[in-house]
Amino acid sequence: MSNDIYVVIEHLRGNVSEISYVMLAAGRQLAESSGGELSAVLLGSGAENLASDLVGARVLYFEDSNLAEFTPGPYVQCLAGLISADQPRAVLLGHTSIGMEVASLLSVKAELPLINSCLNFASEGDVLQYTSQLYGGKIYAEGEIPEPTSLLTVVPGGYKAEEGQSSAAPPITRVEVPDLSSQKITLTQYLEPEAGDVDISAEDLLIAVGRGVQLQDNIELAEELAEVLSGVVCASRPVVDQGWMPTSRLVGKSGFQVKPRVYIALGISGAPEHTEGITGSDTIIAINTDPVAPIFSIAQYGVVEDLLDLVPLLTEKLEAS
Repeated sequence: MSNDIYVVIEHLRGNVSEISYVMLAAGRQLAESSGGELSAVLLGSGAENLASDLVGARVLYFEDSNLAEFTPGPYVQCLAGLISADQPRAVLLGHTSIGMEVASLLSVKAELPLINSCLNFASEGDVLQYTSQLYGGKIYAEGEIPEPTSLLTVVPGGYKAEEGQSSAAPPITRVEVPDLSSQKITLTQYLEPEAGDVDISAEDLLIAVGRGVQLQDNIELAEELAEVLSGVVCASRPVVDQGWMPTSRLVGKSGFQVKPRVYIALGISGAPEHTEGITGSDTIIAINTDPVAPIFSIAQYGVVEDLLDLVPLLTEKLEAS
């Protein structure tokens, strides 16, 4: 057993996912608490360049043509062997569709405890502790990270992505790749959603509507506010699932990652699936009737109020200014 912290880097189509930098920031804190080193674990084919801005003492790199595109089998096989040999104190993966699939399979294969939806980490003496979000962020669970090795999936919101980035590339150590020729699942193609009328990932100001909007007709309130602010309306999953807005306006894990200067969340509770897509925002402003809504934990500004009452008044004031 070592006190080292490993972070599994998530990347897709030549780009490191933002959750990877968030995990590196969290991993750095854990490594300082454990007295170990932080290592990024990168799997790919011709992907060494992705390590150029990763925080850490080193990058453990698996190079193989079977790792060119993500499929769970090769990832689990490589990571299981690495963990068995090195026995790190903790292994961090993203609480994403990719990370959760790998973490659950790896937990079974390597017989390791798995703690999901970790938001923050802390230590008390030599004891490492976690805070996990449950039930869409409505409940926070705290506990000790089991020894000797635990798997942890990390949600956005507890750490800033820029804290996991470095201007100097860490050294790369190549790791021997096991035989991956017998994998049963391969990627054949990517299916892209149809282009929408606007690219919300490129907008500077977004007005996002969630379940709290209540009715499709009430989206007009957000559109009027967006017009005054020269912004664009987007939505969380419940609104899109109702068919009230197209998938091209969906923000979150199953939609778009956005990085506006200002993100105004109207009636959005702030479940991890949504906040994963907005942590790159410079400023988040939340309006929600629930004073303990998880969205307030990541928002710089918040108002506990019914959006149906506040938004028309706000639009009126802005029009008059």
